Amino acid sequence: MSFDRAIKIAPSILAADFANFGAECAAVEREGADWVHVDVMDGHFVPNISFGPATCAAIRPYIKGVMDVHLMINPVGPYIDAFAQAGADVLTAHLEAGPHIHRTLQAIRGNGIKAGVALNPGTPAAAVSELLDMVDLICVMTVNPGFGGQKFIDMSAKIKALRSLIGDRPIHIEIDGGIDPTTAPLVVSAGANVLVAGSSVFRHGSANNSSPYGENIRAIRSAAEGVWA
Repeated sequence: MSFDRAIKIAPSILAADFANFGAECAAVEREGADWVHVDVMDGHFVPNISFGPATCAAIRPYIKGVMDVHLMINPVGPYIDAFAQAGADVLTAHLEAGPHIHRTLQAIRGNGIKAGVALNPGTPAAAVSELLDMVDLICVMTVNPGFGGQKFIDMSAKIKALRSLIGDRPIHIEIDGGIDPTTAPLVVSAGANVLVAGSSVFRHGSANNSSPYGENIRAIRSAAEGVWA
């Protein structure tokens, strides 16, 4: 998995048809998705329950590109190996999910996969200043984690601060929450390059009628690339 700062659209399967995950993953990739984003929730760290390692393993054969797994769970440590074995290419843990994020990131990279750290809206950019040489991705939450379809919270100042902290390090800035053609330019102009989009991608279509997914992805990409420097 090589690094570049090109815009990447990562549809979140939290908004997909739960009864047809494999076909939905294949459909969004066919329609132009760069990554497939999997939101893992435990009903403890966040007030919702979604998927586990078994779901990731089941959909992995349908995903030809990057499977981007976002762990909204606490604790993280006992489950890292299982998600790595399930085929995650990127595994992201929340800074707020425990006292030992350094150890967590080491364990993720120790499995030979890319390590990400996620920041809730109330966590400042400076919180990752001691982790920059241990991460491949920083996920900025632009909603409070737990549910899809929430209203976007503007984190432009935080994204700009992260972009400055990162410098020339090969680290993606990913945005998760409320991304659509209106909000995409705001976060990209601040320095983000990976855009997680759920309900704004998985609307008006289905796995068997996927062309609306492609239209939605192209609309977000076009809006984002219009401001990408």
